Amino acid sequence: MTLRPTDPAIPPRVEIRVEGLSKSFGEHEVLRNISFDVMRGQIVAIVGASGSGKTVLMHLMAGLIEPSAGRVLVADHSDPAAPLVDLLELDEDGRDRVRMSWAMVFQRNALFSGSVFENVALLLREHTALDERGIAERVRASLKAAALDVDDVIQKDRDELSGGMAKRVAIARAIAIDPALIFYDEPTTGLDPVFAGLIQDLIWNTHYLPRETGGARTTVIVTHDKDLLRRLHPRVIMLHRAGICLDAPYEHLANSGCEAAEEYLRAMPVLHARPAPF
Repeated sequence: MTLRPTDPAIPPRVEIRVEGLSKSFGEHEVLRNISFDVMRGQIVAIVGASGSGKTVLMHLMAGLIEPSAGRVLVADHSDPAAPLVDLLELDEDGRDRVRMSWAMVFQRNALFSGSVFENVALLLREHTALDERGIAERVRASLKAAALDVDDVIQKDRDELSGGMAKRVAIARAIAIDPALIFYDEPTTGLDPVFAGLIQDLIWNTHYLPRETGGARTTVIVTHDKDLLRRLHPRVIMLHRAGICLDAPYEHLANSGCEAAEEYLRAMPVLHARPAPF
């Protein structure tokens, strides 16, 4: 029997540890002294009003920007023991080594000009020992896992893709490298309900897709999508006034007793409906 990450028989391991994290841009304080652990195998949704620092927090967790204070420790999957390492103490080679086990799906997808095949194959060529036949097989398998018609899309140019298809190609690119950790930034914003539902299901299926190297996958999502929360039932971290006002399972969100959380839930459908460029 294959154990899911939530099974109590699997001992909990920390994937990301945020300690006393603060971030300011000039006089504007975005995050103030926040701390939490993301455990391996969890689905964690970071929510909050526009401008609350959700994407800033994700970028800090991924080491894309540096904090004003505090630190981020992450599991280094290049070591079989996956010890926690401080991103700030790593040089660029060290950060690149750690990030080899990560994937990020950006809100605007970050696909480059060229075919779907080349977009998915790029990291495989740069960071794996696969030959061209192996790369082609992995690309096709990843597109299929992303619920795409492989023969229809594989040679399409980026500019020929609809918003929903581009998002699925971005997720296929993430799946291809078999990451231990996937970050998603607003993965369903601006999509119609049908495509948004497909992406929600795809995030769930990708999270539980067995890893070639074994072990549980961890998923961190920045989102305004109330339906995504309802379907995935993640742990929810809500940002408010530069701090964390709620850290609880989705089931507790509506009855948290937190006025800011209740107001945010009412506003969520409007926030999620904002158009997003692709």
